[in-house]
Amino acid sequence: MSHLVEDKPLIVDGMGRRFRNLRLSLTAACNYACTYCVPDGKRLQAAAFELEASEMVKAVKLLVSVAGIDKVRITGGEPLLSPKFEEILHGIMDLGLEDVSLTTNGQLLPRHADAIIRSGIRRVNVSLDTLNRDRFREIARSGDLNTVLHGIELMQAGGVAVKINMVPMQGVNDDQIIPLLEYSLARDIELRFIELMNMGHLQASPEYRQEFFSMANILELIAGAYAYTRTDAPFDSTAVRYEIPGQGVFGIIANESEPFCRNCTRLRLSSNGALYGCLSSARSRDIRALLHMPKEEAEAELVQVLRGALADKQSENFQGEVTVMKFIGG
Repeated sequence: MSHLVEDKPLIVDGMGRRFRNLRLSLTAACNYACTYCVPDGKRLQAAAFELEASEMVKAVKLLVSVAGIDKVRITGGEPLLSPKFEEILHGIMDLGLEDVSLTTNGQLLPRHADAIIRSGIRRVNVSLDTLNRDRFREIARSGDLNTVLHGIELMQAGGVAVKINMVPMQGVNDDQIIPLLEYSLARDIELRFIELMNMGHLQASPEYRQEFFSMANILELIAGAYAYTRTDAPFDSTAVRYEIPGQGVFGIIANESEPFCRNCTRLRLSSNGALYGCLSSARSRDIRALLHMPKEEAEAELVQVLRGALADKQSENFQGEVTVMKFIGG
């Protein structure tokens, strides 16, 4: 369980929201250049002055103590590119949190499989948009599909639960919705479809409007192959979940069709020490200096920082932002 100090007041906004779920970006660098993430095939590079491993772990400990964070997702960029990955993973696992997970594109999973399995982490989310090898290269503009699929097999063989994240795009990979669902159901993997996000270079662009594939579109396609029913999801879940009786479940993160801002408990820490309270706001707050203050002084300062970050949250729905998600822990 989280080591939240009981006598410290929770930081809560007028809608009853607080921070419970931290997305920790180990690096802004990525070995892919996915079409929906970055323009012109430009691979993202590591940010200047990235936090040291010890600073990242200390930042997480402070956020656990002050905000009551009890869930951490390690992300990037591509977190497995970071030379600090294993040190940070073990440092966070030692905190005794309720839930620690990892999001990766899977390309380096075989290389790190043993360390991930030994760490005791419960879940890995793998971004995978197609099972077609040629289409894979067109979307990711890098990588090898077989390597990713092998990484998924290694995780499951090691007892680590796997979820797959797919971004369906009209005319790009919408024909892969059923194949990926069948692949996932056959392996007891929860597939989550993520509506294309109005962010970064796609914000308010013709490309976004052309490629956006809605929750209704996804469900219509699936209904032609499977009967499903809507099922329960945790209060602060980003995904709407559906059950295919006797076969498994899938989810849809419907940023546009069914926004989840009113229940959002997410906080993001970038690799260079910037806290973001909301994906719809480019505003950030640098906490690097706090990591070198005496504990009580750092905690008092962090309370004010978190109140400002919480105030950045949207009240109703995602508005979009020029920020590239990969920089801030998607």
